[in-house]
This record gives sequence, structure tokens and C-alpha cells, in this order.
Amino acid sequence: MANNNKTQEYCVASDLIDFLNASPTAFHAVEEAKRRLKNAGYEQVSERHDWKLEAGKRYFFTRNHSTILAFAIGKKYVAGNGFYIVGAHTDSPCLKLKPVSKVTKGGFLEVGVQTYGGGLWHTWFDRDLTVAGRVIVKEEKDGSVSYSHRLVRIEEPIMRVPTIAIHLERTVNTDGFKVNTQSQLLPVLATSIKAELNKAAAENGPVKSEEVQADGKKSDKGTFSSKHHSLVLEMIANQIGCKVDDICDFELQACDTQPSVIAGAAKEFIFSGRLDNLCSSFCSLKALIDATSSESELEDESGVRMVALFDHEEIGSDSAQGAGSPVMLDALSRITCSFNSDSKLLPKAIQKSFLVSADMAHALHPNYMDKHEENHQPRLHGGLVIKHNANQRYATNAITSFLFREIATKHNLPTQDFVVRNDMGCGSTIGPILASGVGIRTVDVGAPQLSMHSIREMCAVDDVKYSYEHFKAFFQDFSHLDAKITVDM
Repeated sequence: MANNNKTQEYCVASDLIDFLNASPTAFHAVEEAKRRLKNAGYEQVSERHDWKLEAGKRYFFTRNHSTILAFAIGKKYVAGNGFYIVGAHTDSPCLKLKPVSKVTKGGFLEVGVQTYGGGLWHTWFDRDLTVAGRVIVKEEKDGSVSYSHRLVRIEEPIMRVPTIAIHLERTVNTDGFKVNTQSQLLPVLATSIKAELNKAAAENGPVKSEEVQADGKKSDKGTFSSKHHSLVLEMIANQIGCKVDDICDFELQACDTQPSVIAGAAKEFIFSGRLDNLCSSFCSLKALIDATSSESELEDESGVRMVALFDHEEIGSDSAQGAGSPVMLDALSRITCSFNSDSKLLPKAIQKSFLVSADMAHALHPNYMDKHEENHQPRLHGGLVIKHNANQRYATNAITSFLFREIATKHNLPTQDFVVRNDMGCGSTIGPILASGVGIRTVDVGAPQLSMHSIREMCAVDDVKYSYEHFKAFFQDFSHLDAKITVDM
């Protein structure tokens, strides 16, 4: 039995590794989620069209290609029944290319970036970086013009943010490494002379200096191609198979090229970027797919099982595709109305619903143990962490924590509790946003991790398996458990 558990543990973790390596950006994470859902038999619907839904069937939709909601409707579902949801987010702190990213300084070509979210920016120095994201491409066929959305990822390392040598910054080890994110966090792409020589060789023409272009003497001044280094645009065009002039716009970010791995002397850890919060996204998605993989799984289900993966959590969720938008409420409404147009049924459904807000948690750090409250020290390998905050930075209450913990007890899964120290600030999640905006009962949970918001984070293999199993059990058991508890009666 122990060997079987170990095999399953590494099977889930290996699947997470594949998901992480396929998802350098939120756009790619949604694309990978779409691929998995389609392979599992989920049908894509569009928010722009009417929905014709059936009990016992499975569906998903995307918004902005960076948020995705998937749901499976129980065969016994009737309008007004509840929704059982695990919510997470697809975005992570990163460096995003500026609208005009072309920077030339000191004989170097650099890439202008802006900080996204609350990253540990010093960890981005001396890493082998590339770019990934989405591109808007012009396409001409039979005399007509259309525009397509393409994902792009340059696989090889193409740029780096070099640190200053200690000989030139003697106090760095005593005063700390302090980063000016405007002037010191620009990735180096190439030297000006090498870029110009390569350009001249490619064009088989005379060398033209970067300075002449900056002075506006070229005819393409102000066009999209003049805003970014030609090296970057050419690599993107080659990657997606178009001409540089067909690139109309893009949303790109810097990415670490080092792949995610299972590591540690005992192979007990996962080393990766973007564990916050692609780990939760993956575990919830896999749990939904596996909890709805056969018709029998939905045979006795009277509710709707759902996963909602949102963009823009790291910057407050206030966007058309963030948790602060109506996207989830729209989904609940459209599903309910597909079975009965009575407007009184949706409020009833919401009161029967439950949200697991899944976002990674702070594990106890052996070198900074004083940062945790003495009685609330989540450990790696300790299972999902239930997060509490009296000031509602987390949406957990006694009822929601009990229900979530009761599922763990039934399935012999470990859980932990976390509350921040009184003398420290507390982060937040999509939980309070959705609890207050939708009115849904919510518990905030997360797998414990170290190095949160670093370019390279770490968590435990065991906790990936525990998260997946807990979310799967939630989908399978919640409707029966919830029927046994009475509160507002």
C-alpha cells in the first residue's frame, strides 16, 4: 500500500511539472487547461452566444484567454441547486514588457519592463530569461484582412538582468541588495554593435546605428515595429510563422527558462516558478476532471461542480477577467437560467453554494521561524492550510472551515491552520472578493510553500497529492455533507 501511495504521489507531482512547464504565462496556463478539458470531453461554450446546457454534461469557457471556468452539471441538477466551486488564479508576479520596450544604453540593447504584482525582484537578477505571451497578428486571405490571437514562447534564453559586481557596490552585503526597478531591472538583450552587424548581414546592406533610428530619421518612426528591438520582433515572427510587419501588438513578459523539476536529496520538493498559484490551479483542475470523468460520477450529483481560474489576482482582481468582475456570477446566472428563467432561483442557488478559495500558503521557514505565530506554523508535507483572519482578509469562518475539514477527516487527509502574527500585515486572496461580491460561503485554503513570489519557489510533493485528493473529495462529497448541517433556519 505504501508503494502504491508513493507511486500516486509522484504521478500527480509529475503531472504538475508538465502543467507548469507548459504554462509560462496566464495565457499559456489557460491554453493548457483548455487542452486537458477537451481531452476529458468538456465542451467549450462562448460568453458571446446562447448556452444550451444539459444535466450530466460538462462545459467550459474562457475570458480574455487568461481566465477559465469549467463546470460539470449533475444529472439530478435542477435550477436553484448549489454550485460547488474551487477558485484559484492563473497569474504570478513577473516583469511585463512596456508598450515601448526599446531601450539603448551604454552600447547595450535593453528591454524596458514594468513590474507586475509584488515580486521579489532581486531574484530576477542573473537568471537566464526569455519572453512569452500573446501576439495579435494580421492575416490576409483572398483579399480580406482578419486578426488572430497567437500564443508565443521563445524557448532559448535571450536576455539577462546582470547584478553589479561587489567591487563596485562594496556595502551590498551589509546594507542589503536594494533594487531601483526603473533603472536597474532592465534585461540586457544584446550589444548594439553585435545587433547591428547581425542586422546588416541579414539585410546584406549597410550598417545603420541604433542612435540614428532613435533620432527619428527612419520612416517607420511611431509604428509598432519602431517601439521594440527588431531582434525581439524577428524572433517572435519566426516562432509563430509570420512577417514582422504582420505583428500588430502583443502582451509579453519575461520568463525564467529553467524548467520545473522534482528535486531535493530525497526527491520530496518541487522547484519551480509560478507555484503561486499554478499549483492550486492544476490541483483543482485535475480534481474536477477526475471527479467527473465518467457518467457515474455525476449520476447522483444534484449540484454543479466548478473550477474558476482567474487572472489578475496578484494586482487586486479589478479587471474584466479578475475575480472582482462579474464573470463568476455571470456563469452561475447563465447556468441557472439555462434550466429555468425564474430570477428568484439564483439567490437561492448562491445560498446553497460553496467556494474553496485555493491560494498557496506560507510554510514555516527554518531560517525565519520568528515570522510565524507560535501556534500556527504550517509545515511542508502537512496538507492543505486553512487560513483564518478576524479582519476578513481571508473569508474562512467556523462553518466553512468545519465543512472543509470534515471532508479531510473522512478521507484521512491532513490539514493545518494559519493565522498571521498580530504585529504583521496579512495578505489576501480572491476569497473575500467573491464572498462579498457574490454572497457565497467561502473557505480560504492553500498548500504550504517557501520562497513565495520569488522567480523560483518550492513546495512539497506530498502537499500536491493532498491538495488534489482534498479537492476531488470536495467535489464528490460536499452536496451530501452540506445537507447535514443547519445554520440559518
